[in-house]
Amino acid sequence: MTNYKYYIYNIIHINNTRGIALFLIVLLHGSSLFAQNQSEIQLANEYLLRGDKKKAAELYRELSKQDVNNSFIYNNYINTLLDLGTYDEAQSYLKKLSKREPDNIQYKLDMGLIYMRSGDLQKADHYFRDLIAENKMNVQRIKMMAEFFSSRSLIDYGILALTESRNFLNNPNLFSLDLAMLYRLKGNQDKMVQEYLNYVTQTSANIQYVKNVMQALLTEPEELASLEKLLYDRVQEFPDVEVYSDLLIWVTMQQKNFYASFVQARAYDKRYKHDGEKSMEVARVALDNEDYDNAAKIYRYIIREYNKTPNYLMATLGLIRTREARLRKTYPVSTDSVKTLVSDYKKFIKQYPDNANALEAARSEASLFANYLDQKDSAIIILNKLIANPRTSTYLRSKAKLDLGDIYLLKGEPWESTLLYSQVEKTQKENPVGYEAKLKNAKLFYYKGDFRLAQEHLDILKEATTREIANDALDLSMRIKENIAFDSVGEALKEYASVELLLYQNKTDEALQRLEKLKQGYSSTGKPLTNQSILDDVYWLEANIRMKRGEFENSLALLQKIQTEFPQDILADDAFFLQGEIYERQLRNKEKAMEIYREFLNKYPGSVYAAEARKRYRTLRGDFTEQPQL
Repeated sequence: MTNYKYYIYNIIHINNTRGIALFLIVLLHGSSLFAQNQSEIQLANEYLLRGDKKKAAELYRELSKQDVNNSFIYNNYINTLLDLGTYDEAQSYLKKLSKREPDNIQYKLDMGLIYMRSGDLQKADHYFRDLIAENKMNVQRIKMMAEFFSSRSLIDYGILALTESRNFLNNPNLFSLDLAMLYRLKGNQDKMVQEYLNYVTQTSANIQYVKNVMQALLTEPEELASLEKLLYDRVQEFPDVEVYSDLLIWVTMQQKNFYASFVQARAYDKRYKHDGEKSMEVARVALDNEDYDNAAKIYRYIIREYNKTPNYLMATLGLIRTREARLRKTYPVSTDSVKTLVSDYKKFIKQYPDNANALEAARSEASLFANYLDQKDSAIIILNKLIANPRTSTYLRSKAKLDLGDIYLLKGEPWESTLLYSQVEKTQKENPVGYEAKLKNAKLFYYKGDFRLAQEHLDILKEATTREIANDALDLSMRIKENIAFDSVGEALKEYASVELLLYQNKTDEALQRLEKLKQGYSSTGKPLTNQSILDDVYWLEANIRMKRGEFENSLALLQKIQTEFPQDILADDAFFLQGEIYERQLRNKEKAMEIYREFLNKYPGSVYAAEARKRYRTLRGDFTEQPQL
């Protein structure tokens, strides 16, 4: 015995623990043996990596004769024997290990796997079922067994293990997440959803996790409809379980059925005394999704029912904003309606001058002055006051600076614009408003025809920003790349970008004249342009101009030209969807709009507009006019 081993032995022996002393001696001795065999283990692993399983098995077999090596070679050795089909050797090896560790669940599970891999499925089935029955009272062992079965695609046995244990322990919520994952792997969505609902009832803190999972996994309309029905049943059966009501509101919003969401939110707010908070959430999402009717209806309800709560002011401002959003989408825009909105914003600011919402109202007022009433100087005064106000939040100040930059661009002062955009970009680097500033700078470079600098900004935005800004960046980037590929100088694209700038500056007549020359293949100076790949973009831009001027027939004809002449182009589905929107919202032709949305879903099922087209079709068909009442 070496000196250090003798020293350890005597220290522990004095304390009457001879067994521990012997264990430490074996451990130290084993470590020495492992050090000697380390190179053999490494060599065996290298053979396995190279695919020489027979050579690897020979080395593992020799190494397994020394117990100290087994913890390092076990997984590779067993898997190699299974792959080689040497099942008798695998059983002998496991029996030897099991004698030393009879309670090791891993050895027992692998023995069942050997029966299965050898083709004795009946024996494997009986063995696994008996093993599950023996361990069903032990939660940790059952979880380990379920993970084993899952990792080897034996999903049914994993489900059996968890449900047997759950039933034996009489705990219906046990293993909810584990079972949800296994049902997902098996493709049983109904049971997967039920397990997630079991999980969410255990604590309300789980609800956001469940919403995130559901949003990722339930993407088809019928899947969401199935979840909605299940939640209606749960809400009726368990009216006091708050999370079911919350999830029912959420799933109807996912389907963009905001009337149904409102019905549930209204009941939810009253039942749990939330002062209209959930209804406000539905109104905000409805407004973001351009469902102006339901947004206005909900805001009016909150104003009426919760006039002594903080949500009263938010709803009052939300109602004005809803009217503004609707006005911006109704062509041509009525100047009298804009003036009425300005008056309402002024009244709100005067009535609640010290409220933070009044600052938001001032920003909206400035936007209307600049973009619709051609009172840019008035807008600049309002925004400068807003920026200088110490009560203005950092976010709102940044947005006001971006608005101010936009107005200077309207005035034809792009250097002032880029100065303001760059300030926000620098101070809000990793925030969405900073990305928005970078996108505005990219568009400035694009307007000026500096496509290289524009592309540098856009490449960054495509990778690290919000989805909306990333999509805008991607669209502009693709337009640049597509047209530069045919015309390295980018002459046609420069002409097109300059027309976009004219439109931004509300110089519509001049823009239309320039577009007419572009359609004929000439620049504004009469120079012939060789690149005609931009023609679809020209049609698209003019179609939008005609629509905003109320020239709907001209707009529809141009959108049809895109589909006829460029059926495989990236703008084809945009043009088709916009036709439906014109018939629905501008011409109020319900039947024609339904026809277009229905055809759109058949022709472009993978389009980013597919979900919206489906929702609009169902709305026009009357699917959302009557809702179940609780």
